[in-house]
Amino acid sequence: MCGIAGLFHPFDGAPPGSRRLVRMTDAIAHRGPDGSGLHLAPGLGLGHRRLAIVDLAGGAQPMFTEDERLCIVFNGEIYNHHALRARLEAAGHRFRTRSDTEAILLAWRAWGVGCLDQLDGMFAFALWDAARGTLLLARDRLGEKPLDYAWLPDGTLAFASEPAALLTLPELPRGLDPAAVDDFLALGYVPDPATIHAAIRRLPPAHFMLLHRGRDGGGDSAPRRYWSLPTAAGPAPDDAPAELAARLDAAVRARLMADVPLGAFLSGGVDSAGVAAMAARAAAGPLATFTIGFEGAGDERALAASVAARYGTAHTAEPGQADYVAAAAEQAALFGEPFGDHSSVPTLAVARLARRHVTVALTGDGGDEVFAGYRRYRWHSLAEAVRRHLPAGARRRVLGGLARAYPRMAGAPRWLRAKSTLTEMSLDSAIGYYRTICKMQEDRRRGVLSRRLRTELDGHDPAARFAALMDECDPGDGLLQAQYADIHTYLPGDILVKVDRMSMATSLEVRPPLLDPSLVAWGLALPARVKLQGGHGKQVLRKALAPLLPSELLWGRKRGFAADIAGQLRTRMPQLRAQLLSAPMLDSGLFDSEAIARLTEEHADGVADHAQPLWQLLMFAAFLDQREASRPADPAPALARS
Repeated sequence: MCGIAGLFHPFDGAPPGSRRLVRMTDAIAHRGPDGSGLHLAPGLGLGHRRLAIVDLAGGAQPMFTEDERLCIVFNGEIYNHHALRARLEAAGHRFRTRSDTEAILLAWRAWGVGCLDQLDGMFAFALWDAARGTLLLARDRLGEKPLDYAWLPDGTLAFASEPAALLTLPELPRGLDPAAVDDFLALGYVPDPATIHAAIRRLPPAHFMLLHRGRDGGGDSAPRRYWSLPTAAGPAPDDAPAELAARLDAAVRARLMADVPLGAFLSGGVDSAGVAAMAARAAAGPLATFTIGFEGAGDERALAASVAARYGTAHTAEPGQADYVAAAAEQAALFGEPFGDHSSVPTLAVARLARRHVTVALTGDGGDEVFAGYRRYRWHSLAEAVRRHLPAGARRRVLGGLARAYPRMAGAPRWLRAKSTLTEMSLDSAIGYYRTICKMQEDRRRGVLSRRLRTELDGHDPAARFAALMDECDPGDGLLQAQYADIHTYLPGDILVKVDRMSMATSLEVRPPLLDPSLVAWGLALPARVKLQGGHGKQVLRKALAPLLPSELLWGRKRGFAADIAGQLRTRMPQLRAQLLSAPMLDSGLFDSEAIARLTEEHADGVADHAQPLWQLLMFAAFLDQREASRPADPAPALARS
């Protein structure tokens, strides 16, 4: 696990200045504290920060082939590199290290872009082929590892693992993307391929870019897809739980590859507990496991401890004590853009805990998306059943009317809060599903945005991407449509960004076995009845793990990995108001200060629970503060050399 950065100009033959690259890699030094390296060539600069995991002595980067015609900087792990090595050596290729990085180099030599089909792992890399004058940028299938890029005014392509590295370049345009601001407020994250920065794009998962020396625009510079998820379910396997158990066990074992201490996050949830149980059975010695818990009904430490005791893990648990208002500044600095999922705060805490003991940790991320664990999938399936039996006109008239008349009842028991469910049922499938995942509905977003920004956003609709994605799937399988949309948006845009940034902030590598690409494709293609039954999601996963985990954990209420922030925001209202109405927020021209003030007052008085929009606005305020503080102090011409 590492950080990468680079500069490529298709026509300029002068090497980029080394100081520019050093500034880029220094900005992401937390991703790789074990070493650094640069490669400069005509029109090309590659930089690397290394977190040493495999082949500690021989895996330094940038890495070259023996003839020095190929060079790579790589972030990630290739789990099948031993098998690739055997195939490549049989074909006459010669390895000089034990590193998985070298397997990518020689796979490119053997198969060209087809090498991406052969790689099993998480990765983002830049590979330079001097003989062909070709630069390949690529990202893994599910988006576990990030890769951002920007075209600079002089025609240079800059790329890096995080926005922070690109923002060290004085010539990078500093404007924000109005549509991304709206998307962030709607979703709590900025979905690929955009970022909050208008000039910075994010290479989507399962995509690559191929650039060539001497070709206008860098060659085939548009991102191209190399792998796709299934868009229709297949038949149910004869024994789906048994097959899933075998597939997950293989994925866990593959991810135990490391030359450094390895452990696992262990919560009271099915996914992480199942992964930890399988890893503990396969590990050569006691597996290190780590838990953060919060006082109250959502405390997962007791359940996690029961799993740890069953498998004899070396378990460490600590209480979570997050000050969310104070944490916003650090969070903004680590993400490089606003991020609205407040579970990132305890995620950072458990990453810090684990890093005191290990360098690699397995996680349970991906189980909810792949095997339909989220509550919203159950409600969407119910809404789909209603849609099949009621014509659209009747749904809009009857259910839409009931939804408008029904009180919000935000503080009532969940079974009394029917307004959102009735609203979803009254709408078409994709728009209804979008409303269930939307953090701030359009009327509230438009209320807090400035008049100028509302004008710029004319015609932009965050729901459109969900409608387009769901249209790619079998129209008769509403559950698959929802999962497919989430795996293309929420998973890479929220979950995996959160896990990558929070773990790499502590120089910890995380590996989610449930996101093994072949396992994801297999799980997504299971019929809906195998995943969702009797009010419980993840049916097939629960059955697969039944021999390994206690019944209370398998079938108990799902707990969120975060504290309830609503009360904390009320107790910190003076600090919150000061940040939300700070000079950077007021001067940005993006927000209506009076509307924000009303939100804070209603939340403070208990009239409404505005915790989610207030947290998102707080993160945006912290981002604006950080953006101003990190602006390069030494503007230089675009072609400056050093």
